[in-house]
Amino acid sequence: MSNKLERFDITIVGGGPAGLFASFYSGMRSMKTKLIEASPMLGGKLNSYPDKMIWDVGGMPPVQAKQLVKQLIEQAKTFDPVIVLNQQIQGIERTKEGDFLIKSSTGEQHLTQTILLSIGYGAKNVVKLDLKDADKYENTNLHYTVKNIKYYQGKRVLISGGGDSAVDFANALSDVAKEVMIVHRRHEFKGHEQNVEKMLSSRIQIKRPFALKHLIGDERKIHSVEIDQITNKGIFLNKNERVQVDAVIVNHGMKADIGQIRHWGLHTDERHILVNNKLETGIDGIYAAGDSAKFANKINLLAGAFTDAAVAVNHAKTYLKPEAAMDIFISSHNPVFDQKNKMIEKAVK
Repeated sequence: MSNKLERFDITIVGGGPAGLFASFYSGMRSMKTKLIEASPMLGGKLNSYPDKMIWDVGGMPPVQAKQLVKQLIEQAKTFDPVIVLNQQIQGIERTKEGDFLIKSSTGEQHLTQTILLSIGYGAKNVVKLDLKDADKYENTNLHYTVKNIKYYQGKRVLISGGGDSAVDFANALSDVAKEVMIVHRRHEFKGHEQNVEKMLSSRIQIKRPFALKHLIGDERKIHSVEIDQITNKGIFLNKNERVQVDAVIVNHGMKADIGQIRHWGLHTDERHILVNNKLETGIDGIYAAGDSAKFANKINLLAGAFTDAAVAVNHAKTYLKPEAAMDIFISSHNPVFDQKNKMIEKAVK
């Protein structure tokens, strides 16, 4: 069957920021590229918080996540890669010619010489609130992410959590909501220092170390919550406080699982693919980039995901063609853009 399939130089599994940039960069390296994404849309975890402002992309002013996704997709399509959506990868095998045959959940197969895994943390599920009736309110005013900031206009909002997302959402809502309270079970917040400092100096009410204890509402909505101070061992101190709320946002992290990939013979731990400084996974011809890749001195920023993608693609290129240069002309001097630059300049005039 494999000799009837169209053969690609590189197949990128995962359409988040790392995978999208790899699709663009592999085009710069004149590689025949396919991108496979398990969900119906590209963008990865950026789609979980479309209205959130992204500050850490070099040379770009703050941009909403949904706008960044749009721009990344446009950039990824520069060299016309084949893009496949709604296909979860189930397994791979080597062909007798040395290529990889990728098998998807739909039964479709893909033939490629190299693979770049940019799967984030794999299958991700939010850590749900373990309180009575929590699931009942998920369709009304109990939320696990913020998809539309305007929804919270004039509302009393309580946020439970202390990581980056909880801190970012608190800051984003402080000028929109009527009241914002953040409840965290530890003394220290885990968000980026500057964002934490901004939150602490704002009008946001901070309750720590506190945790949600009870949800109080009717058959449809939460009207108030009971919070209580908590010890470092998770024991409530029975100093119960009732807080009136219009919405509750829970950010207690994600349960991640890289799934079947851990059985492919790669170097892995529970959440990551372990790679070396060439982004190699332990199987020749397979690389990893972005959140899925773990290595020394990892930079856990979008800038790091883009760098991972370029490094992995460069090594995939030299794996296919050892005589190829390890890197390429910077984009402003790369001849592959000559015609495109002329078209842009003409449109500007």
